[in-house]
Amino acid sequence: MLIDGEWVDSTSGDYQQVVNPSTEEAFARIPSATKKDVDRAVEAANKAFKQWSKTSLGERKELLYKAAEIVEKRANEISKLLTMEQGKPLKQAMEELRNSAYVLRYFAEEIFRVYGEIIPLPRREYESVTIYQPVGVVAAITPWNYPVQLLSWKVGAALAAGCTVIAKPPSYTPTSPIKFIECLHDAGMPRGVVNILTGRGSVVGEELILHPLVRKVSFTGSTDMGKRVMSLCASSLKRVTLELGGQTPMIVFSDANIEKAVKGAVRRSFRNMGQICNAINRIYVEKSIFEQFVQMFIDEAKKLKIGDPLHEPDVDLGPMCNKEALDKVIDHIQDAVTKGGKIVYGGKRPNGETFKKGYWYEPTIIVNVNNNMEIMKEETFGPAKPVMPFENIDQVIEWANSTRYGLAAYVYTNNLNIVSKLSRELEAGNIGVNNVDVATIEAPYPGWKESGIGCDLGREGLKHYLEIKHLKMYYEL
Repeated sequence: MLIDGEWVDSTSGDYQQVVNPSTEEAFARIPSATKKDVDRAVEAANKAFKQWSKTSLGERKELLYKAAEIVEKRANEISKLLTMEQGKPLKQAMEELRNSAYVLRYFAEEIFRVYGEIIPLPRREYESVTIYQPVGVVAAITPWNYPVQLLSWKVGAALAAGCTVIAKPPSYTPTSPIKFIECLHDAGMPRGVVNILTGRGSVVGEELILHPLVRKVSFTGSTDMGKRVMSLCASSLKRVTLELGGQTPMIVFSDANIEKAVKGAVRRSFRNMGQICNAINRIYVEKSIFEQFVQMFIDEAKKLKIGDPLHEPDVDLGPMCNKEALDKVIDHIQDAVTKGGKIVYGGKRPNGETFKKGYWYEPTIIVNVNNNMEIMKEETFGPAKPVMPFENIDQVIEWANSTRYGLAAYVYTNNLNIVSKLSRELEAGNIGVNNVDVATIEAPYPGWKESGIGCDLGREGLKHYLEIKHLKMYYEL
């Protein structure tokens, strides 16, 4: 763990194993931090904040650019660890590292464009001015599906804003985040500016959230855990950003480019084995093209190659990250089948020697579904996708919005009237029109309803690490 500029063990001497989801074998171990470790890290970050918050934007930019350069140089090493602990194909892990380096550079530049304001007042001798200042010590708590990239969203914004950070990576995938933080450390970040603690979230995460010197918590994870985080932050009214679960609909109209819609459906349904916050959870297709879409969806899914994510460079899919995630997928599929659903593709562990151990599952497509099935209501977070026909636009809007979540939605149509109506009436923070890539570094990434509070990314995400201050000035004119 990195505390106050030093790589240290836990004060307890306890460790947790890190398991490769392809083989179910442990390949690393990480320290289990204690309350004493948390206190030391927070105190170091608080002490460092007094100076780091006063550094010039140029100094911060230089260090973040240097860190990004180191990330890129070490991408091969870090991406192998990422694949070993998370299960995604190596080429996708490399892409995650490149994106993370870009995030650091983006926030290093964007901080120069956070402007205050001069506000005119009725009396000429008075003037109001607003400025932005860093919020303080930040706890960045991240999930296992994109362990480096999602950490970069938080750390990049916080450091650019002038905050200091304690990162808490997930227990399933801690090694690649540790190596990412090492890049920041080796770039020359002052002692205590960036720290990383590993161990159980119930210990490390809660101690961080409750610590009186932590002024902001940025959390990405499940909705249920997000509610727990928010309740803990309430005791001291900490600033909090939550990016939580989703139940993302994809809606395909008969006038859409069906080939592009199918390719988008396969990409956002099965990439990273569906373990993405904005992955498609349910697909609604206009009735007149339903059968055609389903057959094309099956044909395109058949092209995906599943296999060893570390040693086979051309695979599209690796294993799921852990047994709990796999069990949830199986439960949702069984619930759907029990209620009348029909599996038209997949629905089992793949055949072959490679798949005898590990958390493997085939991409799965289900029809004859209805809105009362768990797979249509709750986030599956895996490679099982239900497809359902709809009759008209009002019906599909009602279905799409009939969820407690509101992170993303995807719409395929070439009708501008439909685009206009859905862009206003769909209850989601991010709408993809004829594309399925809504998480864009330069733009805000908000969640509506129980999918979050605040946002990551973009200028708006950066401002969540800043406090606004109003100065009312009097001049003797």
